[in-house]
This record gives sequence, C-alpha cells and structure tokens, in this order.
Amino acid sequence: MNKSAELPVETPPMAAPEAFVDAEAAVSRLEALHAEATRFLFDRFTEALGGARPTARIRAFYPEIRITTTSHAKSDSRLSFGHVAVPGIYAATITRPGLFRNYLVQQIDLLIRNHGVPVFVGPSTTPIPVHFALWSDASVSVPQEGVLDFQLRDVFDVPDLSTTNDDIVNGTAKPNPDGSGHLGPFTAQRMDYSLARLSHYSATDPAHFQNHVMFTNYQFYVEEFEAFARTALADPESGYTAFVGPGNVEITDPKAAIAAIGKLPQMPTYHLKRDGGQGITLVNIGVGPSNAKTATDHIAVLRPHAWLMVGHCAGLRNSQSLGDFVLAHAYVREDHVLDADLPVWVPIPALAEIQIALQEAVAEVTKLEGYELKRIMRTGTVATIDNRNWELRDQSGPVQRLSQSRAIALDMESATIAANGFRFRVPYGTLLCVSDKPLHGELKLPGMATDFYKTQVSRHLLIGVRAMEKLRDMPLERIHSRKLRSFEETAFL
Repeated sequence: MNKSAELPVETPPMAAPEAFVDAEAAVSRLEALHAEATRFLFDRFTEALGGARPTARIRAFYPEIRITTTSHAKSDSRLSFGHVAVPGIYAATITRPGLFRNYLVQQIDLLIRNHGVPVFVGPSTTPIPVHFALWSDASVSVPQEGVLDFQLRDVFDVPDLSTTNDDIVNGTAKPNPDGSGHLGPFTAQRMDYSLARLSHYSATDPAHFQNHVMFTNYQFYVEEFEAFARTALADPESGYTAFVGPGNVEITDPKAAIAAIGKLPQMPTYHLKRDGGQGITLVNIGVGPSNAKTATDHIAVLRPHAWLMVGHCAGLRNSQSLGDFVLAHAYVREDHVLDADLPVWVPIPALAEIQIALQEAVAEVTKLEGYELKRIMRTGTVATIDNRNWELRDQSGPVQRLSQSRAIALDMESATIAANGFRFRVPYGTLLCVSDKPLHGELKLPGMATDFYKTQVSRHLLIGVRAMEKLRDMPLERIHSRKLRSFEETAFL
C-alpha cells in the first residue's frame, strides 16, 4: 500500500462558495483564497525543511470561479468572448489572481452582465503543487529528490500533467471531472507552470510583461529598443513609466545605467512599461522554431492583446533589396514544432486589424504612401522552416515549393509565432526585414550589410513600436477578432 494513502490529510479551512454580482469583489475573494492556500503550504513546507517531519499529507486547493446559466438567450453576437454558448455549469481554476486582476475583473464583469446571474467563488478540488506555492519567496525552493528525509510526493502535491496541458485550447479537452464545462482557456496548473518557465527563460518576473509583445531574432533590435525606451522615458507625454531588463533591473531615469547580470537567459526579455500593462515587451527568442514555440507557449497564459514578429528574413525575390520589409499575409509552415497541436492543413489567416496597423506604421515611419510604399515593402507569403542551412541541400525541391507557394521571404520563427497566436487566440502579425538573398548570391556574411540595411533596423523597430501603439488605442473587442474563435469557446478570452 502507498504510505501516502495512510497519512491523514491536513488542509486549511475549506470555505463554502460565495455568490458575487460584483467582479471586483469576486476577484478580491479569489485573491484571499489563493493567498490563504499558498501561505498554508509555504508554512508547512518551511517547517518540514526545518526538520519537522510531516505527520499528515499537506494539501491546499486552487480557488475556482463557477457560473450556472439556464437560458438560451443570445449575447451580443459581435463579441468573441465574455459569454458561454449554451446553458450549463462552467468552472475554471485560478492562480495568481493578483497578477491577473485586471483581466479577471474584465472577464467576470462581462459574464455577470451578459448572463444576468452571479458567479460563485470558492475552493476547487485541484491541489496546488508545493512548487507553485513558493513563488512569493525566492529564498525558498523545493530541494532535489533525495535531499529531504521523506519522499516529497508522499506528503506534498507535485505538478500533475493531467491538469498541465493544452487540451482546452487545442479543442480536445473533456468536461471537468464534475461534468462542468471549461470557463477559461488554461487550468491553474498550466498557468503556474508557464509563469515559472517565463521567469526562467526571460530572467524577468511575469508581472513585468506588457499586453503588447514583440519577438525578434537579432540583438540589434534589443539595442534599438533600449534606445527608444530611454527617449520615451525622457518624454513625460509618452506615458511610459519604466524600462526593465533581465534580472528584473528596472529604471525610470532615462540616463540610468542598467546593471548587467552575470549570464543572459535563453530568451532575454525587456519591458517598456505603461500603466495597466499597456506598454511593450520585446523578447529576443534567437533563431529557430523551437524557441519561438517555447516563448509563445508560456507568454500565452498572460493573455496579451497582440504579439508581432519583428526580425530578419531571407528575401526570395530578385526585386528585393537588403533592408526591404516583408508584411506576411500567409505562411508556409515547414517548422514542424506545432504539427501535433495544430495540423498544417489549418489555415492561419491574416488579421485585418494587425495588417492595417503595421502598414500604417510603415508609411508613418518611412514617409512613403500608396504605390511608393511598394519600393521598400512587399506583402506576401512567408515560409518558415526548421533547417537553418537549407541552402546546402539540393535546392530544386525547396525552391520549387517556395515558388509554388508564392513565398517572398523565408525565416525560422514567423509561422510558428503566428500559428501559436491562432492556437491560443492571441492576435498576431509579422513584419520582417530582408537581411540576405541566398537565391541571388547575397549571403549573410560579414560585410554584406549596407548602411541602408543598418538604418532599416532602427526604422524597423520603430515601426513595430508604432504598430503596437496603434493597436493599444483600439477597443479590445475589435482586436480580439471572432476569426480566432472556434465553434465552442471558453467565455474567458
């Protein structure tokens, strides 16, 4: 018999569910329940580290929000979120409600108003893994197996893959164990897992992430982003309040130095902050679809309003020049990292709101409009592959496929980011800059970059920022298009 089954179970007091018709009050209750549960686990775990071997199984539960609807009355059909499709009981486990307060208030308020019924907040039946209860104190961590004089999983709950997956967003999830439907796109454990991974990969706390995220594959963009951030901080009218780099180094003075950390993380991340999370985050994902998937897998739980790929690509047309821009309106997906989650036959549509914002930003920064804009920018298909040295293989096959697809550019990240945006219902877009033309003898080698190309990196970054600022000024319901929603969607965005 499993020894853990013989232990009595010790939990914090189990509160009864409470009904709320006020979203702010509902979120405050979620915060209180989560704080009580994680404090209980934290205290018991530190006692165990101090040598007090637990005599009971220690368990605390995520809080949950639950709603019951009985009417088939239609909500505003223009909205892609904020309502359930059919009557029934729906529930979602919640973690870090303080971090997600603005998001939760907005989503819960829509539910209450659209359905005219209260929401219920109380403890769920999903245990909180002890690893995720220790996030508030960096000085305490879970030791490796064998360090403690007892088996950790015999006493505390550990991460459980049965509730740490993408079944809901992938459309393959079964109802909750009690028969209720899913209210949110992620379980609390899935969100906790990603929040922990974000801290590791980006070397910044998830609380610093902003609602508008840009991805790049080149260090030059980071340097330009910091330069832009310092200029913005020097302008009181800009609305930006702080700049954060790896190691959670934060400055508000545009002239302040940013102390370098000993070792950069895998995906260095920088945040130009604005009240309400309405600033811009830049993630240097490096090269390759694996990093692109990893970053977007985890950032998705923060429910950003939009993300853009702003990086380098290979131009495939002889008429292109180094430094030209490519606005993707379709993708050839040969990255393969999402094949199991999103089949390649699923189309990844261009989103009009994102496309317009990007094109307007290019025109604004370059001072070119209409037909003249075509001199430096092409709209077309971007192919994303998983082989950086594709040029070294027999080119007849790849080149024929690229030609048949009408591709005008090739990279290793853009389709992955767009496809994961589609999968996670996060509005996405791509604006690339041509850095080489391998089919026409212009390889990415030292000395190939012209002055014009170097200038374009600065302009390119600024275009991305301007596009994000345009999207920031749009109503949320306009950005989060119904094109990203399937037949039966969660009420939460």
